[in-house]
Amino acid sequence: MLRRRYGYYWTRIIGLTAALVGAVLAMIWIGNTWWQLAVAGALALVLAQIAFLGHDAAHRQIFSSGRWNDWTSMVLVNLMVGMSHGWWQRKHTKHHLSPNKIGTDPDIELPIFAVTAEQSARRHRSPIIRWLRGHQALAFFPLLLLEGLSLHVSSIRRLASPGKVKHRWAELGQISVRLIGYLVLVFWIFTPGLAFAFLGVQLGIFGFYMGMAFAPNHMGMPIVDAKSRLDFFSRQVMMSRNIKGPLILDTAMGGLNFQIEHHLFPSMPRPNLRRIAPIIESYCREHNIVYTRTGLRASYARVAQYINRVGLNNRDVFTCPLVQNRQTPGFSTSH
Repeated sequence: MLRRRYGYYWTRIIGLTAALVGAVLAMIWIGNTWWQLAVAGALALVLAQIAFLGHDAAHRQIFSSGRWNDWTSMVLVNLMVGMSHGWWQRKHTKHHLSPNKIGTDPDIELPIFAVTAEQSARRHRSPIIRWLRGHQALAFFPLLLLEGLSLHVSSIRRLASPGKVKHRWAELGQISVRLIGYLVLVFWIFTPGLAFAFLGVQLGIFGFYMGMAFAPNHMGMPIVDAKSRLDFFSRQVMMSRNIKGPLILDTAMGGLNFQIEHHLFPSMPRPNLRRIAPIIESYCREHNIVYTRTGLRASYARVAQYINRVGLNNRDVFTCPLVQNRQTPGFSTSH
């Protein structure tokens, strides 16, 4: 299951590169027309798929060589998508070490939304943020339209900040070529109004897609107290949620629908996650460990329910199953 899948990944690398080139050629060929907004939507989907591929490379899923994986991820993420590979990898590594743990997992430290009861209890100085947190179940999904812009800004801010940043100049060079070249192309082909509309649609769909792919993975799962010490298996399985669905869902979500298996075996090639999932689920059932697997719509409903409860300052959000186990004997496998 851990063997490299070179045929699968080379097919995706070549195919997505061709799709990106095709989208750029379509922009030039179609010209200054509002039909370009459809191209913007298609481009956003292609860029999201390339970002998923960069995620796989960053986890050493594609090549056996760490150097090949690093530079492949940099080209895919920096040069093609316009994000910082180093910034994202640093943040994502911390998340994998301690998912949903307060004070350790950066993915539960969001600038606008409260993800934990403690965050909700702290009164934010901005009245706009306070209002959004009070209505965050309604605001969360629409504000994902800004996630694409946020990813670009956060990447540039990290690379421009003081301190040691590995491959800083290589990343800055690639991102500069990508972002400046993209803006020059858009404003060369389109009138200013259409250019801004094109950028808005592309960034909005890209950010919304990325947010919708990542949100069901851990949001609404138990939050771990900063002082808790959990074994590796429990920490990765019980704080993660799998999304059940057909094979096409693996492509649509970049393999993140098998979040439990991905956290247990982060370097396992994406197409093998579906194959190993029944083994992990069977093991969890045998040892009476919670293994959460739900449908896509149900997962989004769970996310909305959770952030609504947090936003309303509900102190009793979801109890960690390990804490609950100390109070009540036994676990049950949930689906």
